[in-house]
Amino acid sequence: MPSFDIVSELDMHEVSNAVDQSNREIQMRYDFKGVDARFEQNDSSVIMHAEVEFQLQQLLDVLRTKMVGRKIDIRCLEVKDPEKANMRARQEVVLKQGLDQPFAKKIVKMIKDAKLKVQSQIQGDQVRVTGKKRDDLQTVMAFLREADLELPLQFNNFRD
Repeated sequence: MPSFDIVSELDMHEVSNAVDQSNREIQMRYDFKGVDARFEQNDSSVIMHAEVEFQLQQLLDVLRTKMVGRKIDIRCLEVKDPEKANMRARQEVVLKQGLDQPFAKKIVKMIKDAKLKVQSQIQGDQVRVTGKKRDDLQTVMAFLREADLELPLQFNNFRD
């Protein structure tokens, strides 16, 4: 039977390229001359460092611009509250990957409510959709692309 998987993944290589480009742009910008502002990437987050809080907003705008330029959906960014200490400010931007259990249940419920002739089941951090016809699966893909969801979705492992 035809099937495919619904996942939410990030290309971490493109994320690191976007962070590197953002660091280079901050070093070249006139309004950041002499300011200790930088981006620092961990495995699942990007930490922005600046001297004052309003500079963090500018850093976030630069990061979002570079992410969009690298074809990374910015809905996967979860911006935390800024932290201020002494003459420093820092803010964490969490990179959301994978489908957590409540979000996967929401996707399965949406597919069932649409009354499409497919079966969907949660498998870890992805949702597997199976159906008798390829056209039914493509209808599900189109339906989920048009749905207003808070995470970017990708469809992979399409089997005929």
